[in-house]
Amino acid sequence: MRGTDQQQGHVFSYISPEQGVRKDHPLRPIRAMVDQVLKDLSPEFNKMYSKVGRPSIPPEQLLRALLLQMLYSVRSERLLVEEIGYDILFRWFVGLNLDDAVWDATVFTKNRDRLLEAEVAKEFLSLVVEQARGQGWASDEHFTVDGSLLEAWASVKSFQPKNKKSSSPPDDPGNPTVNYRGEKRSNETHESKSDPEAQLARKGPGKEAKLSYSGNLLVENRNGLIVDSRVWEATGTAERYAALEMLQEIPGSRRVTVGGDKGFDTADFVRECRKIWVTPHVAQNLGRKGGSAIDSRTTRQEGYALSQKKRKRIEECFGWVKTIALLRKVRHRGTLKVDWIFTFACAVYNLVRMRNLMRSTVPT
Repeated sequence: MRGTDQQQGHVFSYISPEQGVRKDHPLRPIRAMVDQVLKDLSPEFNKMYSKVGRPSIPPEQLLRALLLQMLYSVRSERLLVEEIGYDILFRWFVGLNLDDAVWDATVFTKNRDRLLEAEVAKEFLSLVVEQARGQGWASDEHFTVDGSLLEAWASVKSFQPKNKKSSSPPDDPGNPTVNYRGEKRSNETHESKSDPEAQLARKGPGKEAKLSYSGNLLVENRNGLIVDSRVWEATGTAERYAALEMLQEIPGSRRVTVGGDKGFDTADFVRECRKIWVTPHVAQNLGRKGGSAIDSRTTRQEGYALSQKKRKRIEECFGWVKTIALLRKVRHRGTLKVDWIFTFACAVYNLVRMRNLMRSTVPT
């Protein structure tokens, strides 16, 4: 029998979003882990909000929505709010019933800015890592460090002399014609008018220079989970200084190892590592003037070869953060905001990785 094309909607609905999500959906274990983290963060949320006034969007729902944006590569918050409005799965994950009103995109952004001003992302990542350690998934002895450039949300046209005086109005205010042929530009003499904290940098010789930030990761070697992250200005030494800062914050007093690429094979980095009881297992840069800072006393150890094998997994983290979480070109300006969103993306990556580890450990 052919069904009727009924256009009239029902006045009442008795279906819960919980019923619309299958029991084995991949988001269910992630939602359980996230709920535990948000429960632990509740005291911090209480400090951020006033006890009087109009209720705002709950921070728990804000963070779940931002998490969905990264998991599903949603390119904008306006599109995210729209998808939450008509997607039962998204409503269930965020914590909205089918008849609950969805927020305005501008209101969502303003409420999100309040979270960007707090250390919520760092605490979120820390609590996710604690859950991993509680399951025995994270090593506390062997680590890898590396850094990568994150393209800033600023055009190269905005990179202008710092002492440039106002000139005649541009021919096109939205996309002015700029001719900098033959002009010598550097971070010492120029800065971006859109994002002054972004630095002109390039990945290597022969590559084009772009306004960027330096995103740095500390990853444990057992399962490739991100333990810590830092966003610094993109300078030639940012990766090494950020790595040392993260290594100093590793809990415990026992000696640990750290793997890295040839960029970390410098006398200063190796010396500072050993001062803080970290054994550097970085790749030898035999072409460096003066030779490698890593000698045979380190390279002959079995652990050195294992660290060199494991360190390549950190590229998987950068690949996910840039491709899936859409941070190849960041959409925030300023080091603090870029650091916040980069750190939160690292926590989301860990949740996905932990979900997969959970599946692999379940007995069949």
